Amino acid sequence: MTEKEKMIQGLPYDPYDKELRKGRAKAREIMRKIAVIPDDKERQRKHFFKELFAETGSKFFIENPFICDYGSNIYWGENAYANFGCIILDAAPVYIGKNVMLAPAVKIFTATHPVEYEARNSGIEYAKEIRIGDNVWIGGGAIINPGVTIGNNSVIGSGSVVTKDIPENVVAAGNPCCVIREIEN
Repeated sequence: MTEKEKMIQGLPYDPYDKELRKGRAKAREIMRKIAVIPDDKERQRKHFFKELFAETGSKFFIENPFICDYGSNIYWGENAYANFGCIILDAAPVYIGKNVMLAPAVKIFTATHPVEYEARNSGIEYAKEIRIGDNVWIGGGAIINPGVTIGNNSVIGSGSVVTKDIPENVVAAGNPCCVIREIEN
């Protein structure tokens, strides 16, 4: 099994592997190209995002600056939007649903490290998939931690640190993020 296969499957992997370093370098090259394209050249920006991501909808918008590790593990939903300063560390798959709104400075982290210092000092990492459902709104500065699923139609308050799954149809906020109330439709 390659280090990339291990990484995507959530197994311990070596982030300094040649193939993984090459993947990160390719993503940075594409992000540099995106960064210099004027906002009014939306078709050109979309072309590069489609090259960067594993999958996108036909209608979406991502403000600059945008940063990711690989891009190839990001599945970006139809009509999804990311405001300025979005960071996605996509060592494992990240699924962004339809009609998702990410406010400024939202951070989504799949990468993690062993808690035991000896294992952590070895340089080995692992990653956990993140899923954000349809119609989700994530407030400014929120952090989504490895392995989290956020259910459809939910709202995450600004500055929240999401460490556990959030169900559908709720408003959740805080550090750690917890459900405040249900959303009645």
